[in-house]
Amino acid sequence: MSALSKEELIRYNRQMMMPELGMKGQEKINAAKVLVIGAGGLGCPALLYLSAAGVGTIGIIDFDVVELHNLHRQIIYSTDNVGKSKATTASEKLKKLNPHINYLIFDEMLNETSAEKIISQFDIVVDGSDNFLTRYLVNDTCVKLNRPIVYGSILNYEGQIAVFNHEGGKHLRNLFPEPPNPEDVPNCDENGVLGTLPGIIASMMAQETLKLILGMAVLKNQVLIFETKSWSLTKLNF
Repeated sequence: MSALSKEELIRYNRQMMMPELGMKGQEKINAAKVLVIGAGGLGCPALLYLSAAGVGTIGIIDFDVVELHNLHRQIIYSTDNVGKSKATTASEKLKKLNPHINYLIFDEMLNETSAEKIISQFDIVVDGSDNFLTRYLVNDTCVKLNRPIVYGSILNYEGQIAVFNHEGGKHLRNLFPEPPNPEDVPNCDENGVLGTLPGIIASMMAQETLKLILGMAVLKNQVLIFETKSWSLTKLNF
């Protein structure tokens, strides 16, 4: 007897047709617990696709509120959500997309006190944060807890994606031992980003997350650099 309801079998039918997935693969997706850090430019599209795919438990952590300048890229939200909690609003929208998912809301800032307690509840962490302080905290906590990280970053027309700390693989500090000076790092607030770019990179992050759940090969010890202005794709081994 399948653990999936008749409605879920219909909902996930098209992806279950794939030979790499099937019933067993969908049940793995439904049993998975994924934490998405940041319900912003990268987090919003990733959340939508993970929810649509049927990831059974999805955690959303973000302490921020929706602002008008978010709406060109943070596609979960609408104009009437301005001023409201991102984590709470995102969960409300996702419940309408897929009510079969268990959504865990963390309307708070991830810090050294809370990181281990929160991350330990999940199998995989999707890092859509927008600052290096959080990225390194996530990395170090996941290394300690032995959790894989799906990492993504964006700027202007370029995005990067990697899977860190998977099955003994390298992690962020193996690439960059120490975080850079924040003043030396360009960011979207100062340099801008085309709204479609985070959607492209976040979809790739969701793809790697689902492949992790299914036990498929992922970007282990590799960084994928996707430059969308000229459509150049570079994969670096490290």
